[in-house]
Amino acid sequence: MTEDISINKKNEMSEENPSEIYKQRLQKLNKIKELGKNPYPNNYQKEYSTKEIKEKYFSTDEIEQSVLVKTAGRIFAKRPMGKAGFVHIQDEEGIIQVYANDKTLSSDEHEIFLNLDIGDIIGVEGEPFRTKTGEASLRAKVIDMLSKNISPIPVVKEKDGKIYDAFSDVETRYRQRYLDLIVNSSVRKNFILRSKIITEIRNFMNERKFLEVETPMMQSIASGAAAQPFKTHHNALNIPLYLRIAPELFLKRLLVGGVEKVYELNRNFRNEGISTKHNPEFTMMEVYQAYADYKDMMALVEDLFSYLAQKITGKDEVVYGEHTISLKKPWQQKTYLGIIKEKTGIDFNSYLADENPSVEEAKSKAKEIGVDVSKLNTFWEVVDEIFSEKVEPYLIQPVFITHYPKAVSPLAKNIPDNKHIVERFEPYIVGREMGNAFSELNDPFEQEKRFLEQVKMKEAGAHEIIEMDEDYIEALKVGMPPAGGLGIGIDRLVMLFTNASSIKDVILFPLLRPKLEK
Repeated sequence: MTEDISINKKNEMSEENPSEIYKQRLQKLNKIKELGKNPYPNNYQKEYSTKEIKEKYFSTDEIEQSVLVKTAGRIFAKRPMGKAGFVHIQDEEGIIQVYANDKTLSSDEHEIFLNLDIGDIIGVEGEPFRTKTGEASLRAKVIDMLSKNISPIPVVKEKDGKIYDAFSDVETRYRQRYLDLIVNSSVRKNFILRSKIITEIRNFMNERKFLEVETPMMQSIASGAAAQPFKTHHNALNIPLYLRIAPELFLKRLLVGGVEKVYELNRNFRNEGISTKHNPEFTMMEVYQAYADYKDMMALVEDLFSYLAQKITGKDEVVYGEHTISLKKPWQQKTYLGIIKEKTGIDFNSYLADENPSVEEAKSKAKEIGVDVSKLNTFWEVVDEIFSEKVEPYLIQPVFITHYPKAVSPLAKNIPDNKHIVERFEPYIVGREMGNAFSELNDPFEQEKRFLEQVKMKEAGAHEIIEMDEDYIEALKVGMPPAGGLGIGIDRLVMLFTNASSIKDVILFPLLRPKLEK
């Protein structure tokens, strides 16, 4: 956009009282109605996008004469010139300039044109032409008001592709995402990219003959992950229900049923805090493959991230903040307890053989390195908090953290000949856990024992445990093949590929605290 048609935010928004702007626009709305025009018509047949117009009519120096093209969009800049003027309209694919005067339009339409506001959505029929400065434009023959803007939108300045006075108030952007999408083109592009990423994930999984399925979002038992659920109630059956914290146990029932490769792109709900990495409602992909193990899941993760990078950036890397992240195979591997020792000097391996390791000893070690664990109640909760604070933020390049203690992995198989360590990994990139995977436990008696151990942890004060699911135990008794399972956080994956620092930037409508009344 050229500078002379940019509208200064101060002129548009600040020099007049908002209530006065509102009154003025209501008056303009009534004027349109007095002219016999409907400012909110039922339909409009848009024939071309702004991009299509430019590609069809402005790709060469010769412009087809006496052709009428029909498009529509929102006004985001205007330059009045007496009885004539220019406006820029924007649609999903771009912008185009529109010129009109009292000779190109009917008297009623010219009256509407002179009173157009930034934010109005209009339809235009016009002839393609270039201005003296060479800008692709339409000479309007017909203008229709499609939606009159009453509540003004933020207006920014742009010159030579650079944005000035950006709409950057984070609170308003998240609460009124529609304004964010209108004003900030980069936001629109990121959510379009999110959609593309999810499409490519489906393509990747489908090409490998995984079956996509859907499992219940309302469950009678909140299990499959260690998290606090949201509780609801079914009136007709008079039973409590929970919004699912994970689809895992239902998907593994499908393995029992003979579906050998299955996945679900799902919404999960966890009653937890809100942060730059957490939203109580989030998107996951869970994958289960019969006759596989956690090493097969590692290969799947490496292949998926590399595939997405190639589709999105054209190479096996992505830029995130100040880091260039290499997604080339093979990724580095570090053990869970080993990297804690590497980063903190604390060796928790010696506690593995202890049936009831001392939580007080763990708290003492945490205190020595400045980790507050005063509100935690179990040994392994303390260890995991140390990992979260002293290890996780420093895992920038892709790494698989492997060999977790059985005590914090109740659904994973033990490493052969090791009673205390399981075949589990979590992939980390840019200091964030991107997923979770393991060789799935399919021994019903061992699984029942693990569930009961989780119950004991809850009784000891653990806040997040995996609940007992007796029907799942029955399913395992029917027989589930050895399998590898994987969960990937889609929101965090999108954060990586869009260079977003907060999960709220990749969720269209994130959960926010209630707005305080003034």
